[in-house]
Amino acid sequence: MADTEQARRVQLDLNNEVFQENWLALDKSESSRVINTLRKLRQLTWEQLYRDQGLKWEKVVSVKPPQGIDAIYTLRITQSRRATAYRDGNLLRFLSIAADHDAAYGKK
Repeated sequence: MADTEQARRVQLDLNNEVFQENWLALDKSESSRVINTLRKLRQLTWEQLYRDQGLKWEKVVSVKPPQGIDAIYTLRITQSRRATAYRDGNLLRFLSIAADHDAAYGKK
């Protein structure tokens, strides 16, 4: 793999306390699906993530991002759940795993 492609790869930051609590509260099957998605993300470049139809990377416009963050995004973390995250350089910093699809957009 070329160094430039490696430099553009998505790197994961899973250290957010809310994200960890959401993930650890999932049943074993759903938690395993999260792991599979995280494995997939580590293999992608940012351009591949943006285009991936299964992950459905979308900007959240209904919620104002915290100071210092340009925008919050959602992506499909499992078939029935979306995660909120933001990009910080090459890091994908996870914020939460929504209990349902609409909650990821601040609608519930």
